[in-house]
Amino acid sequence: MARILIVEARYYAHLNDMLLAGARRALDGHEVEVITVPGALEVPGAISLASDGGEFDAYVGLGVVIRGETYHFEIVAGESARGIMALTMDGLPVGNGILTTENEAQAIVRADPAQGDKGGDAARAALALLQIQDRFA
Repeated sequence: MARILIVEARYYAHLNDMLLAGARRALDGHEVEVITVPGALEVPGAISLASDGGEFDAYVGLGVVIRGETYHFEIVAGESARGIMALTMDGLPVGNGILTTENEAQAIVRADPAQGDKGGDAARAALALLQIQDRFA
């Protein structure tokens, strides 16, 4: 049984509830803790801070970024993904479940565990990376 930390950005709480449900289902049988951050940009930083303690075996980042009328979407989408990728390249098993969509309808389809199940996908990715880490340890 692995200890998994889910870091969720609650900006779109109703969408994140679906992502979280899918992730929890995929992590059934593992010990799961959830912490909340304000937005997607804070997810990689929170994972980095948590990893310093060595308490968790793998991490899942969840959140939703929906395109708006300004360039802010590109910054949040790109930088949150870059931050998670940097953590992964540094050897942390992290599943990226931060959705980047054009509109809320796309986000609903991707977040819903009965449809896209991207929260579950992110959790399964974290577990897969943990297995690879264990294999080469």
